[in-house]
Amino acid sequence: MILLGACAAWSLITAAAHDGRPEGVLLAVLAVAAGYAAGRISGSLLPVAAPGAGAAAGLVLAVVVPDLTLGPRYAAPLGHSGATAALLALATGAACCAAWAAHGPVLRIGLRLLATGIVLAGAAVGSATGCAASAAVLLCSLAVGSMTHRGAGLVGLAVAAVVVVGTIWALAADALPAGLTEALNSRLTAHRVQLWQDALRMAHRETGLGVGPGRFGELNTAASPGQPPDARPHSAPLQQAAEQGLVGALLLAATFGWALYALWRTARPTPVAVTAGAALTVLAVIASAGNALSFTAVTAGAGLLAGWATARPWAGDGTEHGTER
Repeated sequence: MILLGACAAWSLITAAAHDGRPEGVLLAVLAVAAGYAAGRISGSLLPVAAPGAGAAAGLVLAVVVPDLTLGPRYAAPLGHSGATAALLALATGAACCAAWAAHGPVLRIGLRLLATGIVLAGAAVGSATGCAASAAVLLCSLAVGSMTHRGAGLVGLAVAAVVVVGTIWALAADALPAGLTEALNSRLTAHRVQLWQDALRMAHRETGLGVGPGRFGELNTAASPGQPPDARPHSAPLQQAAEQGLVGALLLAATFGWALYALWRTARPTPVAVTAGAALTVLAVIASAGNALSFTAVTAGAGLLAGWATARPWAGDGTEHGTER
């Protein structure tokens, strides 16, 4: 919670320095904090039912409100909506966590069928990325069933997130080999890469405090004919660096690192911890190339999942299996 408070305080400081608009950041921080608190409480009382119900709610939200994007749509790599993909990944993670927490085989199978249904729902709503992201979380959850030492798995997830963010940063800085740059440009669209380059230029120009929260849209030069101006650079790390400087980007990275550390320290079974870590890592990857964190449903969902996976159930004798780190 100290980190979230620091994120909120820094957004206010940078907003005051450059006449920015910190409301979006403050809302995101509030959603994460509220979701985490609700997850810890409900996960303690209902360690299976709470994440199971959350998974169903996430699925319903993704299917009933499929068009969660702001501004123009981008066909790749996020399909119709990065927010929809993020919701599906978080819902799959919640269903798999509930399955690992369940004791009866019938209930566990039912929850895994729910997770499989969420994967198929991604394809049904036309979100290829949502389908792939959910499938990745499900496969990771199934693979960690025999894992006893969660540390290696969580470190691997952290490395994967760092590699993706580093690749995006290097692409924006034009520091990748020509062939790889061309391949990524064709996949990601030139407009998106231009937005990233604009964000990186702003970050270099205002390394300390950034240009101010909510001011990217006023200063970017990547608008194209026939497309409305974009208020965000479609990358959470680059947006933080551009609008809140190096400190803002480091606070975002520290928040993700704290979530993985909390999962390493949790008394919940190792499969629950690593499954939640996989879902949060998939969210980090999606947010690195899109605006997923701009949606309250996604940030609140991330907080809920982290809360469920770190809650200590009140029922039972507290000797859960698989807690080795």
